[in-house]
Amino acid sequence: MSDLESELRSAVRGEVGFDVTARALVTMDASNYRRVPLGVVAPYDADDVAAVLEVCRTHGVPVVARGGGTSIAGQATGAGVVLDFTRHMNRLVSLDAESRTAVVQPGLVLDRLQEAAAPHGLRFGPDPSTHSRCTLGGMIGNNSCGSHSVAWGTTADNVRELAVVTARGQRLRPGPGWAGAPEGLRGLVEAERARLRTGFPELPRRISGYALDALLPERGADVARSLCGSEGTLAVLTEAVVRLVRAPRARALAVLGYADEGAAAEAAAALRAWASSRSHGTGSGAGSGADSGGGPLTLEGMAADLVPTAAALPRGGAWLFVETGGESEAEARARAEAVVRAADVVDSLVVTDEAGQRALWRIREDAAGTATRMPDGTEAWPGWEDCAVPPARLGAYLRDFRGLLAAHGLRGTPYGHFGDGCIHVRIDFDLLTRAGVGRFRRFSEELADLVVAHGGSLSGEHGDGQARAELLPRMYGEEMVALFERVKGVWDPDGLLNPGMLVRPAPLDAGLRFAVLPREPVDVAFGYPADGGDFTAAVRRCVGVAKCRTETASGPAVMCPSFRVTGEEEHSTRGRARLLHEMLAGELVTDGWRSTEVRDALDLCLGCKGCRSDCPAGVDMATYKAEFLHHHYAGRRRPAAHHSMGRLPEWLHWTARTRTAGLVNALAAVPPLAWAAKRLGGIAPERRIPRLATRTFTRWWRGRAGAASGAGDLVVLWPDTFTEHFSPEVGRAAVRVLEAAGLRVALPPTLALRRPPVGDGRSTVLDLRQVLRGRGRVCCGLTYVSTGRLDRARAVLRRTLDLMEPVLQAGVPVVVLEPSCAAALRGDLPELLHDDPRAARLASLVLTFAEALQRLAPRWTPPRLDRPAVGQTHCHQHAVLGDDADRRLRQAAGLTGELTGGCCGLAGNFGFERGHFEVSVACAEERLLPSVREAGEDAVILADGFSCRTQLGQLAGARGRHLAEVLADALEEG
Repeated sequence: MSDLESELRSAVRGEVGFDVTARALVTMDASNYRRVPLGVVAPYDADDVAAVLEVCRTHGVPVVARGGGTSIAGQATGAGVVLDFTRHMNRLVSLDAESRTAVVQPGLVLDRLQEAAAPHGLRFGPDPSTHSRCTLGGMIGNNSCGSHSVAWGTTADNVRELAVVTARGQRLRPGPGWAGAPEGLRGLVEAERARLRTGFPELPRRISGYALDALLPERGADVARSLCGSEGTLAVLTEAVVRLVRAPRARALAVLGYADEGAAAEAAAALRAWASSRSHGTGSGAGSGADSGGGPLTLEGMAADLVPTAAALPRGGAWLFVETGGESEAEARARAEAVVRAADVVDSLVVTDEAGQRALWRIREDAAGTATRMPDGTEAWPGWEDCAVPPARLGAYLRDFRGLLAAHGLRGTPYGHFGDGCIHVRIDFDLLTRAGVGRFRRFSEELADLVVAHGGSLSGEHGDGQARAELLPRMYGEEMVALFERVKGVWDPDGLLNPGMLVRPAPLDAGLRFAVLPREPVDVAFGYPADGGDFTAAVRRCVGVAKCRTETASGPAVMCPSFRVTGEEEHSTRGRARLLHEMLAGELVTDGWRSTEVRDALDLCLGCKGCRSDCPAGVDMATYKAEFLHHHYAGRRRPAAHHSMGRLPEWLHWTARTRTAGLVNALAAVPPLAWAAKRLGGIAPERRIPRLATRTFTRWWRGRAGAASGAGDLVVLWPDTFTEHFSPEVGRAAVRVLEAAGLRVALPPTLALRRPPVGDGRSTVLDLRQVLRGRGRVCCGLTYVSTGRLDRARAVLRRTLDLMEPVLQAGVPVVVLEPSCAAALRGDLPELLHDDPRAARLASLVLTFAEALQRLAPRWTPPRLDRPAVGQTHCHQHAVLGDDADRRLRQAAGLTGELTGGCCGLAGNFGFERGHFEVSVACAEERLLPSVREAGEDAVILADGFSCRTQLGQLAGARGRHLAEVLADALEEG
């Protein structure tokens, strides 16, 4: 390995990584398989690719090309050297709007091509659901399709010419008319013409095997097309010329409801036939590159068992998503309504606004992740992800498929491209035990036979890889598969490229990624209730869908801000999950919880919890980070920031008790003293230390004893650390608004009542020991959790539950103003104290400020401001709490405009820690700061989180305000 690494470093301009982290990040793709590479190279250009192949051929080391790593059959993993094209070879080389072509490098993400083509009214036709992170190289390698293939065909239909390097270093330009064919290929194919003319099933989604029929003279002898779907086993792609199509000016989405998936499948076939019979249809798509016309652009299906909530969908047990295009919204809608009339539906919905369509498409696109959990929480896995049959046979195939599942005692959730007869499904295979793996093999063999019996293809989109290649003889016969092997020998005589895939495959049940994980539960602090208390199962949630690798945030999305800043896989949610997986495996990462590789990857996790809601599989990396830090630093010296900011409630409590806030502020204003304090506390030198309030919120509260209060429902207002010590004006404003809404406000008890109330229920027997200890303060434990001091967090939370006992018994709602604290009480508290039923009780009582007004004062009308609002929805509110009530409250108050998504970048202690400043600023510059700079002078800058307000003040000189402050000011103004 050292010789190989040294020679590669000398030969290439790009990065060479043979370290543990670089290798661990690419051990898996989105499949069930795992292969540990020797190293990873990020080539700078085609010369680097040729140099890597030459060095590896000399050493007899295999080479695997990798794009976004979202392949589902195992073809993006390798035991030799992995080529990562996403780092450097990721450019759009050129775009010619007149000829409707683009020249792309293999690492270019599809969405970047779509963004460049859109101003010209063009787009690339195929669009997998992973369009925000899949690469053109990976799409060509797998011959990807996507939801619009009924209109614009597969990737192969939209490729004109390729530039490749063969395993022996030959540079070729494959295209039509035998262009770029290696020596010997033409003679081999011409000798087998009869077999090629009869040996391939005719269907829209035949992806399995090599597309050798593209080399027939009647099909143009197109060498480029024959390489599409070869999964990097024949040559390494360095550039491609792709065809673009005209995009419709307007679109409409018809959602058609059916009784079940069988009815939806039969309807899809009927609608496809109906569309093809219309003279103004879109064309067959296959190879035509046809522009949008009057027929459906999509015919996507999904069943109810895949949808978390069907509230946004029409009535039915299954749905078809049928998109139509037009020159205007009216034309697109008219065509969608024509589709509805032609379909025999239970119910239907036609949507023309872009936001509504995006929300509905998100349900469908997230299916690859949401399907990884059955409705009861059981894990489900790929492996038979995308079989395809002729569309007219899809209904019958689905019925037989369901029967086969039942015969094996398995469950699955079919969805996918019904119009093309292609079905995606995740199945609840038991891949952890020998018996379960055996059933996986038997089911796979029988399903392959079923697909072939219906005239189908084992792969209809994602390729064969290791998952299906072993079964190709059942589809093609031994002689055709032998021909595939001979073609492989012409292109790659040394078997250097992606061995074990497609030809001479590894067994479909070998190298499963779960085999290396521990069988016994890992001792952990959190309860992981959604994963049966098993941390290993929690880590297994990451199936590699890689939505966290989306390069630009859109809408309300948050995940994953650190990846969008650095572009490094190790700073994505998937990358961190991969390292945790390898830590549990103990083969590559060998020092367990003490791993520096895992620690360093988690260091830039902001704890925003965006993945908790935005990841389709529900990965919660903030919790995993806290868990890891808890074990990593057990019995060891912690970083200074864990003491200065992790114990922040303690320091601030003593400052308040000694009335020294003014002194602390004065000392922090002296530059040398501030510098020394920041250095000792592990605080970024670029940061200003926030000023403390000289009068805390609870001191103000005690000073207003006897003041007027509402006569309505009682609420307990939570004095969180940030409101108490930094922003008491937020607490005062909240009291003003809540009382104006008719609610009675109280603060949590400060004495733990060891015995219940007696007599009339008002008097209480106090515990003398508790009185002697002094007053206590409730705390959500957030700072302890975020720094992994989970033992301390548990102690603090148990004390809080003791103090809150009367509130819990009375069931009084608890209003929490700071979103991160509310999220900690709703999420972290019951998961950390899963053995204490009071934790779940308190979590259920927590309300945000807007929720309290909506639920407890529904008739109250807020003052009208009629002003635009800008700012950012707090990331914890987006991920854990939800912001529907806030939206309604803003609307009622006349605050117009949408708040941005993303993360402010400060994220509690993250942005204050030394070494995080640049990333913190870059996160804020992504969406928050631009939205504030572009706002008009009359705009209200909303920021409910103390971190968000601090970031705005320190980076933009802008004063963000809590919604409670804005409403309280409006009340004062009458």
